[in-house]
Amino acid sequence: MLRADLGGDALAALKLELLQHAGSFKPRGAFNRLLSAQPGAAGVIAASGGNHGAAVAYAARSLGISAEIFVPTTTPASKVSRIAGYGATVVQGGESYAEALTASRHRQAETGALEVHAYDHDDVLAGQGTVGREFEQAAPDLTHILVAVGGGGLIGGIAAWYAGSAEVISVEPEGCPALHDALRAGQPVTARVGGLAADSLGAKQVGALMFPIAQRFVSQTVLVADDAILAAQRLLWDRFRLIVEPGGATAAAALWSGRFRPPRGARVGIVVCGANTDPAKVVG
Repeated sequence: MLRADLGGDALAALKLELLQHAGSFKPRGAFNRLLSAQPGAAGVIAASGGNHGAAVAYAARSLGISAEIFVPTTTPASKVSRIAGYGATVVQGGESYAEALTASRHRQAETGALEVHAYDHDDVLAGQGTVGREFEQAAPDLTHILVAVGGGGLIGGIAAWYAGSAEVISVEPEGCPALHDALRAGQPVTARVGGLAADSLGAKQVGALMFPIAQRFVSQTVLVADDAILAAQRLLWDRFRLIVEPGGATAAAALWSGRFRPPRGARVGIVVCGANTDPAKVVG
């Protein structure tokens, strides 16, 4: 964790989940699912925009389990390479995470492999919630926590942990507003998917399990522009020498762009959640 002086009366703590194995927070949920379910000979199967697939592949290799990962054609080559590097079979097709998920479920029906959903499963949600537990232990003074949202597994777990003791704020790209739209509609709805961070935050619909948690414990939703995400990536590199992917920089973008303005005296936590990107795109 890093502490950052943002000027004025606000301080921030950065939770560096990009330094986890496989380059994101995702192994938390993947390991919890695999260790809880104990997959059989058919191994595990998952659909992913990239980071979840790498996490499942890493967890499966660590536990001696075979893994098959379905990703869309839009997944960056760096993420496909990382998944394959952990020994998983990679199947690439379709233009979105939703299409990869459909294909993976057809395959799962054939093989009987254990599905490891990217966000909509109790074990995965609980695993991601350990981020909140650790953040509270390391920085018990936090009043606000900014969390980037795709399908909602991370913010669902964190919000469930804090349960209102700190304000948990959802941050999404303007091109991927799944939780923002769901909370406005009062139920999960299909949202548009596009923009710079779509490979990691591009869920068309938030998870059914996390949604009631968000209704109760997510205090605010913030949308940020791609330009703000790019600026946050550069700032994280310039100030802290962190290579952060667009989705990983999205929560920081809310603060540094002014889309989220903390009240005076706030102690803000920012989850920096992923590092799987081409470094040349950040520092070049």
